[in-house]
Amino acid sequence: MSITIITPVFNSSGTIRDCLRSIASQSVACQHIIVDGGSTDGTIELVKEETAPGREWSTEPDQGMYDAINKGLSRAAGDIVGVLNADDFYNKSNVLEKVVNAFSEPQIDAVYGDLLYVDRKDTSKVVRNWRSGDYRPERFYSGWMPPHPTFFLRRAIYQRYGSYRLDLGSAADYELMLRVLLKNRIRAKYIPQVMVRMRNDGVSNASLKNRINAHRNDRKAWRVNQIQPRPWTLFAKPVSKLGQWL
Repeated sequence: MSITIITPVFNSSGTIRDCLRSIASQSVACQHIIVDGGSTDGTIELVKEETAPGREWSTEPDQGMYDAINKGLSRAAGDIVGVLNADDFYNKSNVLEKVVNAFSEPQIDAVYGDLLYVDRKDTSKVVRNWRSGDYRPERFYSGWMPPHPTFFLRRAIYQRYGSYRLDLGSAADYELMLRVLLKNRIRAKYIPQVMVRMRNDGVSNASLKNRINAHRNDRKAWRVNQIQPRPWTLFAKPVSKLGQWL
């Protein structure tokens, strides 16, 4: 079973080397598609230096991260597709092997795991610990979602249900998960392992204005899927993250 990893990137010369090397060091081979939005800080020069089998890249202006991911999806050849942003890196060299093994169960269409938020400069320093836990559809109504960098889908699911919407801002990944997991009830499997280290720099929580915009987009994510959240669902989503600091 083959796997594709998509990395959207824009001006990430300070972090992308960790991302590239973590993918190149995986115990299973993969197609790695790097979609650059027209970086001007030397990012592409670093990509050219860090050559690896199965890696391909392009650079051109885009409409943001999710547009870049959609471009990568159009070129993906793997049976399984994951997304790893330029600021993130896999925690161990066996992450993709665990993912491929989980998809060996034919009824499984999605796989996810745990994530550590780490300090931007000292990536050994853990800031938050996101433990996903087992999947049950009703958990979405309590504000739950799996961490997107650990979320893998069969490419056939994207082909069946569509890619990322560009009108939902930072909630585009949340909407995709609602669409495939809750609305269409595909089968998901949880891997109880830290899969990704993510540098701590959440856009949606960077300011009150961003948090309000994120809340509006979260609400829209339910509305476009014609699913009614509980009265507390959208307030529970940010509140549920408080435990990640404990």
